Amino acid sequence: MLSSSILLLLAAARLAKADLVDNGSVVSLEGIPYYVGGVSIGQLDSTSTEAGKVPGTDLFPITVIDTPGSEFQGMDLLDITGQYDEEDDVFQPAFLGTIYLRSGTASSLMLNETDLGAALSSLGTSLLITSEGVSGDLQKIGGTRVMQGLIDRDVSKGPYFVSAATGKVFKAHRLYGDDNLAFIQGVVSDEEGGYTSLPAVTENVMTKSIAVPSRLYYTASEEQPLAGLRFGVKDIYHVKGVGTSGGNRAYYYLYGARNATCPSIQRLIDLGAVLVGKMGTVQFANGDKPTADWVDFHAPFNPRGDGYQLPSGSSTGSGAGIASYDWLDIAVGSDTGGSMRGPAGASGVFGGRPSTGAISMDGVMPLSPVSDSAGIFARSASLWAKATQAWYPNMTSNYTSHPSVIHRSKWLTPVMTPEARTVVDDWVAQVEAFLGVNATEVDVPSQWAATHGDAPENLAEMLNLTYGVYITHDQWKLLGEPFFADYAAAHGGRKPFVNPGPLSRWTWGQTHAPDDVYEQALRNITYFKSWWEADGFGRHDPESCSESLYIYAFATGAPAYRTDYLTAPTGPPLGFTDQNVAIIAGVPELVVPVGEVPYQSAITGQTEYLPVTMALRMARNCDYALANLVSDLEEAGILRGVVTGSRIYA
Repeated sequence: MLSSSILLLLAAARLAKADLVDNGSVVSLEGIPYYVGGVSIGQLDSTSTEAGKVPGTDLFPITVIDTPGSEFQGMDLLDITGQYDEEDDVFQPAFLGTIYLRSGTASSLMLNETDLGAALSSLGTSLLITSEGVSGDLQKIGGTRVMQGLIDRDVSKGPYFVSAATGKVFKAHRLYGDDNLAFIQGVVSDEEGGYTSLPAVTENVMTKSIAVPSRLYYTASEEQPLAGLRFGVKDIYHVKGVGTSGGNRAYYYLYGARNATCPSIQRLIDLGAVLVGKMGTVQFANGDKPTADWVDFHAPFNPRGDGYQLPSGSSTGSGAGIASYDWLDIAVGSDTGGSMRGPAGASGVFGGRPSTGAISMDGVMPLSPVSDSAGIFARSASLWAKATQAWYPNMTSNYTSHPSVIHRSKWLTPVMTPEARTVVDDWVAQVEAFLGVNATEVDVPSQWAATHGDAPENLAEMLNLTYGVYITHDQWKLLGEPFFADYAAAHGGRKPFVNPGPLSRWTWGQTHAPDDVYEQALRNITYFKSWWEADGFGRHDPESCSESLYIYAFATGAPAYRTDYLTAPTGPPLGFTDQNVAIIAGVPELVVPVGEVPYQSAITGQTEYLPVTMALRMARNCDYALANLVSDLEEAGILRGVVTGSRIYA
């Protein structure tokens, strides 16, 4: 009879086994780190798994190849693997040690053994596994061993890792370092509609790892036009299986992992885009400066120029990430009062706000429903246009021309160096030539003064407090107040820490934004929106959607160092400028890079370069037309895609 102590040990062993969860592992293949997830996506049924095993590990790399026809030759193999190497940053030749060859047609596959042997030898392939339907009972082709096996049909082409012991097939995720701190955390699919925080880190200072799957797994289609595009999302959007921080540690730990992905992000996933991580945000999507106000988290780094320029916000990580990493295709941010356009201008990428209401903001941490909107960053006008036209539902697209009027703002024109002025003027001249019309200089306050009707004559006075009132009123009511109450209930009445910026805004709002003042702000918005569409510069057109293209200089290459110490925040931003028009009128506005100019860096002591950007605005709900225009401008060479790093052009 077993003693009680032995029984206790056996029970403990059973409990320990039950609690053991395989979260995957980090492996290195030819010096490149990969994450091999704990969740398999298929099975290799073959006695060949032990033959492929790499000494010292249970895993071995493998490449799945679907053959295009009924005969497969050595040149076919070299062409396909060469294409894999060119198109995919996850794939590398070391995955060709074992190849799984699957017939891509219903007919049997004939192998040309003579030249296939030479091709396999040149690729260093030691094991070739063939699917059913491959003719011939082959044992060897040249010096390559041949065996038969079966991989699930839903395992697509590309590189994988296989367990020699179980035959389980795992996706290959390449690990990249987040050197500019653009991400809060990496995520990987749990293959069940949710995500898990990436349990893998490569060695770097302060930085996290981001795991990206092979591009070869995905094929674009009419239903999934964004298939394989990797994207990160600002950490105010809820994603199933992972927590949302909003840039606040107390909030993240209080509410924990989310049980659903918000509709806007789920739509991108359904369109085929691949989520790889949550990205840094100014706390609760407000407006902090790096040295002064980012307390709970470290502000992401803008890679442009000397690398120590302000990254802007609040979609800070999303904008900085697109400017930093080639392996990231698009990034989602939000814009309530400039949170997309600011980072796009600072980082010299494409990014803007859509018409308010273009896509659901359910399941997104609110600043204010009055002007909360979701936007996309990209490094080219064509990709930005493709992604936004697919993402925003119910876009009207049956317009046959571009706007016939250019309105160029002369309102509060920023100070520019002669080099920046040349970049802006030359670009405007190219747009004029493209549209076949000369720009007309306009001034919004003057237009208002001439046509305002019964409204107050001074536009700036009428709307001076409007933005500050509605964002502080709404965020305190919708987020701050319930957050404080929930935290107090969970922590014995204590208050959570909140960064100086949002805390000062919430405090200001409780004094200056009571319900009656808030209601007046909403009335002012309604009046301005109606005026903009009737007597301002936001009129519709039956052929071009928007009668005019409204443009103004956004960022002009002036250095703004993140090292500068600033005064403490005392409340929300007040006033009314060109950048506020889009949020009050609810219209689409896109910031585009048009050039770069030199400056003498106080950091490096060398000449560096910063982006020059322009803002393009159209009438409400003309988002599709704006996307068409910028795509056509890129095709004409008037807009250019940008690269990552310190300079925007290669």
